[in-house]
Amino acid sequence: MQVLLRRSDDKQDIQCSICNQGFRLYWERSSLAEQATMRAIIHGELRQQHATDETPSAHPSAPFNLPSWSGPPQYSGAALLGGLPDLHPVARKYPEQAT
Repeated sequence: MQVLLRRSDDKQDIQCSICNQGFRLYWERSSLAEQATMRAIIHGELRQQHATDETPSAHPSAPFNLPSWSGPPQYSGAALLGGLPDLHPVARKYPEQAT
């Protein structure tokens, strides 16, 4: 199961136990049992990001996937199936199409 994390100061689905940085979570699947297991993994991964830095800057500022994914975050299964807003390109409206 893949999860996309995006920093958030407003709405937080999970917090780092070291720096208290909050994140929104976008799930590839919505099974509660899978989410519970993945939350434990996410907490561990967030702690590992603090190997040399105990501040929130230890976490990527851009959205990132767990487990890691080599493609752009907006095309990950978690982003597409989890409904991540504003990362998908918006269709450009040409002047001749304007009303």
